[in-house]
Amino acid sequence: MGTMRVIYLLITGIFFLQQSFAQVTFPEPQEPDSLPAGAEKIPVLTRLDVHQDTRVEKMLKWHVEDNKKRDGMEGFRVEIFSSSGLDAKERAEEEKVKFLKLYPGYHVHVIFSAPVFKVRTGDFRTKNEALKLLKMIQKDYPGAFIVPDIIDFPVLKKEAYERSD
Repeated sequence: MGTMRVIYLLITGIFFLQQSFAQVTFPEPQEPDSLPAGAEKIPVLTRLDVHQDTRVEKMLKWHVEDNKKRDGMEGFRVEIFSSSGLDAKERAEEEKVKFLKLYPGYHVHVIFSAPVFKVRTGDFRTKNEALKLLKMIQKDYPGAFIVPDIIDFPVLKKEAYERSD
């Protein structure tokens, strides 16, 4: 048992010694004209080769194309009405108008998913944000509930320090 411990400590010591004397060398810049400003001072940026599986490249390409098709991002909305009756479209439009009178300032979406017309409101990135609206409208819409949906991208507000050029 004692000799095994000595051999283990010896091998571990050799490993750490080897790591402490390791050196890293960077290749010299080959094309300084094509580098971004200041990159010639950082040797690792002069030549960077990325070797990756072609499946990763295909998956990334698919992900980008899929996001281009989708008009929005994943998020949550509050569904306040749904119907598949003969007058469902008219009733959905009426619910939209009624909601906007009670709660102006929220986006209301009438969605047709055959054969159902749905009225959903809000464009929330988190379920917690949607829950705040749900609690606020609970007395007027007791049957309302939160649903995951593709929401509109949030509108970015200009900061006070930005110029309006």
